[in-house]
Amino acid sequence: MRLSRSMFGNLFVIGALVMTIAALAYPALVGVRTTASAQSRVIANTRWGPLTEADRNFVVKVRAAGLWESRLGMDAMKRGASPEMRDAGRHLVVGHALLDESCRKLAQELNITLPNEATPQQQQFVATVESKNGKEFDSTAANIMRVTHGQIFPAIGQIRATTENTEVRRLAEEANDVVRDHMTVLEKTGLVNFDHALAEQTGPPKLPDSQLTPPVPPPGAPQVVVSAPPGLANPYTKTFPSSAPTTGGAPSGGEVG
Repeated sequence: MRLSRSMFGNLFVIGALVMTIAALAYPALVGVRTTASAQSRVIANTRWGPLTEADRNFVVKVRAAGLWESRLGMDAMKRGASPEMRDAGRHLVVGHALLDESCRKLAQELNITLPNEATPQQQQFVATVESKNGKEFDSTAANIMRVTHGQIFPAIGQIRATTENTEVRRLAEEANDVVRDHMTVLEKTGLVNFDHALAEQTGPPKLPDSQLTPPVPPPGAPQVVVSAPPGLANPYTKTFPSSAPTTGGAPSGGEVG
């Protein structure tokens, strides 16, 4: 069958639209590259509901995010060239201290092994930002972290919509509020390149899994605690109404930040 020019043009437009929608819908969650069927596989039945691979990966990714973003938050509080960047740093530090507390509690309940280190890619993000100074530090930090928050934001919504585990659902709700706030304060610096952020979020570079996976801690290794400095104001009283930022040291391990 021969296609007329108009029919060929319509098919081209439809094909391009499908490809665009697929690119925008792809959850570019750093470190998660398993098939949909594997993600939905139930790996444990708990009193809070079934736990799937996607649920477990989500808890691990929230934990890994805090391990490097809290450090950059502390850097931003100390080295930020503008008040907006220093305030963004405060939100990052407090938000990830609170999420880390939730992750550690949840991991204990659901028997999930948490990493003590961020992924190699995330560690490189830290090295890149920390190599800058002044306004270049602010711009690099704001853009890298806005991209990574934009990547995980749709994945949070996906977990909230699909998980049957009430504890994972609660963590997703907390993470949604914190990540949305972090994107907002990073944008308030006025340094975010939105065209670049969208391109990176919808078409992330293809990296080997070894770069995107946090290392598993050796057996018996003390657990690292992501914490906030004592007395740091908590902007998340509505999200964590009964919590304050974790300010103590790590009773069984080191402290990040």
